Amino acid sequence: MTAQKKYPVTHNEAEWRKLLSPEQYTIMREHGTEAPGSCALNYEKRHGTFSCAGCGQPLFMSKKKFDSGTGWPSFNDPVAGSVETSTDASRGMMRNEVHCSRCGSHLGHVFDDGPPPTHRRYCINGVAMNFKPE
Repeated sequence: MTAQKKYPVTHNEAEWRKLLSPEQYTIMREHGTEAPGSCALNYEKRHGTFSCAGCGQPLFMSKKKFDSGTGWPSFNDPVAGSVETSTDASRGMMRNEVHCSRCGSHLGHVFDDGPPPTHRRYCINGVAMNFKPE
């Protein structure tokens, strides 16, 4: 989430706290991370759409999901224009943070160790998303 950018969907802190669960707030608004293997969406196998829990924007399609073995839902390609990235230098390493392009909520990180054809692994916190089956 870029502090300077004005997102199409905005809320003040109290509104975000009312909209999101405490765990979602910590992850999505304070850049937290859920425990690996703790979210049911990591194991979701049905066809459908994963959307932002903060604003409802479609983020990933199930056909782009794969089992990375990391304990977080992983995708190799987002819905066009749905996510943005920024540099995350926290925890003593340089990573590419992934956030929702519509509300700025932190979703996870993207790495260059995924499967072809993109070779990208969008490692996303499951509680930052909702799933709608086809």
